[in-house]
Amino acid sequence: MPTPTLLLLAALAAPPAAPPPPALDADAAARFAALALACVHQEYPNKIAHVLQSDADVAPPRRLTPAFHGCFDWHSAVHGHWLLARLARLAPDAPYAAAARAALARSLTPENLAAEAAYLAGAGRAAFERPYGLAWLLQLAAELREWDDPDARAWAAALAPLERTAVARLTDWLPKLTAPIRIGEHDQTAFALGLALDWARGAGDRDAEALFAATIRRFYAGDRGCPLAWEPSGHDFLSPCLAEADAVRRVLPPAEFAAWLTAFLPELPRTESTDWLLPGVVTDPSDPKLAHLDGLNLSRAWMLEGIAAGLPAADARRAALLAAARRHREEALPRVTGEHYEGSHWLGSFATYLVTGRGLPAGQ
Repeated sequence: MPTPTLLLLAALAAPPAAPPPPALDADAAARFAALALACVHQEYPNKIAHVLQSDADVAPPRRLTPAFHGCFDWHSAVHGHWLLARLARLAPDAPYAAAARAALARSLTPENLAAEAAYLAGAGRAAFERPYGLAWLLQLAAELREWDDPDARAWAAALAPLERTAVARLTDWLPKLTAPIRIGEHDQTAFALGLALDWARGAGDRDAEALFAATIRRFYAGDRGCPLAWEPSGHDFLSPCLAEADAVRRVLPPAEFAAWLTAFLPELPRTESTDWLLPGVVTDPSDPKLAHLDGLNLSRAWMLEGIAAGLPAADARRAALLAAARRHREEALPRVTGEHYEGSHWLGSFATYLVTGRGLPAGQ
């Protein structure tokens, strides 16, 4: 039988007890759903990442990628559909739920998704939406898989060939990648690996899970002294330092993660302070690149919460992490509006990921 001392040590090493999930703010959820509903089938303006092999490849977005041709670009269309699935699953009786389901049914047909899979398999597209868009596609697949609903099961089945292609693209590429990609935009590997690992665990894909976890360790286990003071770069919507820590906490037990974090971010305060990490400032929300900093504040908030969730319950750094998360959350959420399409076509997904605690351990 364990001694009281051993029980105390085990409690200190364990992650904090999961609080009850926060109630979903109905008004905020409706606002985020409205942003996605307004754009998932809005074809123009549109920024396509399309390699032309001949004149035959010249076509409008709705023909190239019929399921995900809205929301300005492919990855935003994918996570716009994820937003609708997540909110409709969590709040099935909400006023927007019927419209969300209708939008999903319009997009996620077997015919549309077969065309998407054929497009992805086309010549010159080996790097298409890798890794960011592919990781979000896996999150959409995960959301549909977790939704106990006959329509969601049908949509998940139709999405399955594209899901398998996304997994194959990532698992073929990662072993060849000799170093991580540490930027604050789409190509960053830490963020995508976190989403992909969460998908693999939910899907029960043990081979993919092992590869994604091993890649996180290979890329990041030896990192020390991340220059958080250098952040953000002017166009970031992901923090290189925080995204890395949020990925690593997914593969290390709490005590080991705590030790790694000490070496990786030695400047983390041990008091409830927010001055060590100030929110990014958007000077022009109509500029599509400058507006990225609104997304940075949202993603920082959920990454800070994730890092805190990975630490032992008694770790003094949790106070600073959660205080900074609250500050970023409070700064960012009111700015998620439909005023400028440059932000409205994608920020609702980031806000939904944050307020629904999607990346946190179960129950937190």
